[in-house]
Amino acid sequence: MIPDPTAEIKRIRHQLGADMDFDLDRIFADLRCRQETSGRTYVRRPARRPMANHAMQRSGGAEVSSDSESTPAAR
Repeated sequence: MIPDPTAEIKRIRHQLGADMDFDLDRIFADLRCRQETSGRTYVRRPARRPMANHAMQRSGGAEVSSDSESTPAAR
C-alpha cells in the first residue's frame, strides 16, 4: 500500500490546532503573528464581494409578467 503523502502535513496541522485548543480565533491570531515576525512579504487581497443575485427565467420558455410572476409555458 502506498503511504499517504500528506500524512506529515495532517499531523503538523493537527498538532498546531491542538496547541491552540482548536480555537479558530487563536489559530488565526497565531498565524498573523508568525507572518509579521517572519520577515517575508505576504500579499493581501481585497475582500471578495458577493455578486448580485439575479433571478433566472424558468425553463420551458415561460414568460415573466410585470409583477414578476411566471406564466405557464405554452403547450
